[in-house]
Parts: sequence; structure tokens; C-alpha cells
Amino acid sequence: MQIKQGLLVVAALFLGVAAARAEPAGSLVIVGARIADGTGGPLRAANVRVSGGRIAEVGEFKPLEGDTVIDGEDRVLAPGFIDVHNHSTQGLVKEPLAVSQISQGITTLLVGQDGSSPLPVQEYLDARRASPAAVNVATCVGHASVRRAVMGDDYKRAARADEVKRMEELVDRGFKDGAFCLSSGLEYEIGGYATVEEVIALAKVAARYHGFYISHIRDEADLAFEAMTELVAIGERAGVAVQNTHIKLGTAGVWGKAKDALRVFDSARRRGLDITADCYPWEAWSSTILVLIPNKKYDDPKSVERGLADVGGAQNVMITSYEKDRSYEFKNMAEIAAARGITPVDLFIEIAKNGGASVVAKSMMDEDIRAFYAWPFTMVSSDGGIEYRHPRGAGTFPRVLGRFVRERRWLTLEEAIRKMTSLPASRLGLKDRGTIAPGQVADLVLFNPATVIDNATFLEPFKLSTGIDKVWVSGALAWDEGKSTGARPGQVLVGAAR
Repeated sequence: MQIKQGLLVVAALFLGVAAARAEPAGSLVIVGARIADGTGGPLRAANVRVSGGRIAEVGEFKPLEGDTVIDGEDRVLAPGFIDVHNHSTQGLVKEPLAVSQISQGITTLLVGQDGSSPLPVQEYLDARRASPAAVNVATCVGHASVRRAVMGDDYKRAARADEVKRMEELVDRGFKDGAFCLSSGLEYEIGGYATVEEVIALAKVAARYHGFYISHIRDEADLAFEAMTELVAIGERAGVAVQNTHIKLGTAGVWGKAKDALRVFDSARRRGLDITADCYPWEAWSSTILVLIPNKKYDDPKSVERGLADVGGAQNVMITSYEKDRSYEFKNMAEIAAARGITPVDLFIEIAKNGGASVVAKSMMDEDIRAFYAWPFTMVSSDGGIEYRHPRGAGTFPRVLGRFVRERRWLTLEEAIRKMTSLPASRLGLKDRGTIAPGQVADLVLFNPATVIDNATFLEPFKLSTGIDKVWVSGALAWDEGKSTGARPGQVLVGAAR
């Protein structure tokens, strides 16, 4: 009797192990697609099983009875795209379905960029947990936000030692709340008055939490090389990984010098600095009109004239948002000035005095953008977001796949996918996202490589992209054949400190 009971126990244990190993019926199975697994390796034919929100199996297997089967013939299946520079901080509050983001295959957003982040970080992330979005969200803690919190309106100066100490405490709190990185916007009003010593002190806090420092560097124009050198110095002196976000050479004086810029970074990498970049796929940037004048002398005609000349002239600057006079929107400064009977310089000074405006300025070269994308350590990013008045808000990732991969052949499809998935996942320390492999979270994109394309333009920046068939977030279908499913499976992601 004892022997028989022992055999029954062993049999039960064996059957239990076998049952645990077998995938349950009712899984999602994607068949017939070519897999771009995110590593940069070659496309391969394989089926993918998703169960419990994670990838359960990749390879040659047949669906089981009860499985939901998706036919991926003539399609590519990739990990969900990770946008490491996104401005949907408030957009997710107003539009949690995030249609402009999920429709281009983005499944994870990193917000709180350019030094401007929600504070307290904990409060913002708790609100996103209470009201989930279609996409995952992660955040930075912003240098300008903590600087303003400490210095108030008296920020146009170097901070005192006691003020820097209080900023360090706020950055520390941000990382404990779940921030992944410290962001800065050193070309902008609040951050631009900070000394390099102040930034290094805060970047050291990021280093303690194994975070990184992502920066809109101090100048992206004539002084871009000096600003890039400063970024390297901050990383090396703080002992922290750094990222040159939306890397660009934005004025005539530095056009065509991307390879020289990358040599600065390659030299730093050889010395041991973990330095990366991200880049959006347009030759036109979007920002506040004030960044056209690096010396911040907004009412000085000579400075303004030089600033407009640096971007090729007033005809290259389009107003996208101006509260004082909405009739200016989507017109360039040259035509507005001509209609008004004033000079573009006078127009700029008037707009600056009236609170400024948002602009798009066409001031970069394809040659430089191509060089930046060829660098192995450059990720794809949008610098856009929900309701963003630049086509990159709705079209970045399909533009890279359609224009840069299929039409211009600047990149292989496999390399482009790596720059959208495993490379940013690695930068964020997301070990269970960014690749297609068993155990990974099932953030997935199924798209048609022959048709995927961006449709947004500068005059119609909200037009959705096409060619992205289906998008799953944690295994839940969020985008299906041109429309939102209404699902909001996005998660709040937190950094290593949590």
C-alpha cells in the first residue's frame, strides 16, 4: 500500500510538472510573421505565444485548441517601440488612449524631458496608476522643475550652495519616487542660468541611484561642440551615464559636422563614459521662439538678426502656437512680417515681448541626421507627444521605418528596430522589455514593412500614420487595424531606486 501511494505521489508530481510546462489553451498565438526580435539580428520566421501578459514561447510550434490565432503573413512582429524623449506628460491626463502614440507602435513613453517634469514625481505616477493609459509611462525628474521650486522667480543667476543642496534633496526624492533619470534643458530660460557645477551636483544624485542624465544641451547651434563637451564633462565628473537628447546641429555654422561631433562622443566612450544619443527624423525642430537667440538678448536687433540668419532666414521659422494672435499660426515669420509691413526682426521682438510663441524651424541637414542615425548608440525618439504641433508627434517611428529604412536605405530594418526597442530598454534598465523572447513582457507591434509610413505634415501635424496593424501592451490589444480598441493596459514603470 505504501509503495502504491508513493508511486501515485510521484506520478502526481510528474503530471504537475508536465502541466506547469505545458502552455495553457486560450493563449494568443501570432503565426506566420517574420520576427525582428530587437537585438539587431536577422529577421526570422517564428510563431509567438503570449500568455498572462508575457511572451511564453517563440519558435516552431502549432496553436492549441482554444488559442486566439493572429495571421502575421507578410508582416513583421517587433517589440513595442520605446520613446525615450516624449512630451505627453499632460497629454496622458487628457487623452489616456494616446491614439497618436499607440498608432505608431509606441508602447512606452519617457516623459519629464528638457528639465521640465511633474513634481512631486510620486503624485504624478500615482495619478497615472489610478487612471491608466493605453501605453506604459516612465518619467525623469527635471532640473528646471526643481530649480524653480527652490529659487522661485529669482532663477536668473547662479544658485547658492544652500540652494543646490535643496535641489539635490528634491532630485533624491524624485528618484526614490520612481524617476529613471535627471533631465535638463540648458538652452532654456530656467536651466540656462545654471552653472556646470550645479548640474554635476544633481547628476551625482542620479548616479547614486544607477540612473542617467539626459540633456537638451546648452547649445545646439554655433556652440554645439562646446555644449557636447560640457555634457561629456558632466558625465565624467559626476560618474553618471549621459544622453544627448534630440541630437542636432541646428545652424549654418555647424552644418555638415555630425561626424566630428560623434568623434567627441566616441573618444569619451573609449575613456569609459557611457554616452548615448537619441534623434528624431526631421530636419526641422520645434521649440519656443526664444531659443533662436542664444545670448537671451531678445530685444537687441543685432542679436535677433543673427539668430534668424543662423537658421537660414525668417522664412524657415513657422509659428505653430501664439496666444496673442492665432492668425499667425502655421505661417512663417517672413510672410507675417511682410503682411504687417514690418521687418522679421521687429516681429520677433514684438512676439518676445508678448510672451513668446511656439515655432518650428527648418535648420538641419539630412547629411547630419543620417550620420547621427548611423551611430550605433543613437536611439529613435520623437521629442513629440499627444497633441504636439509637429509631425513628429504622430509620425516618428513609421517615418523611420518608411522613409529611412524602405525608401532611402539609410538603415536596415533590423537595426532600426534595435534603435527603437532593445537600445532604449537597455538605457532605461528595462530587462523584461525591448526584445522578443520567452519571459519578456508582451509589448508587441505587428506592421507591414511594405506600407508603413508617416502621414503627418507641418500643416497637418496630427494625421495618423499607416501600416501599423496591431499593437499589444502587456499582451492586451490596444491598437487594431487603424483604430484604438479602447483598452488602457499601460503600466507605470519605475526606476531602479524603487
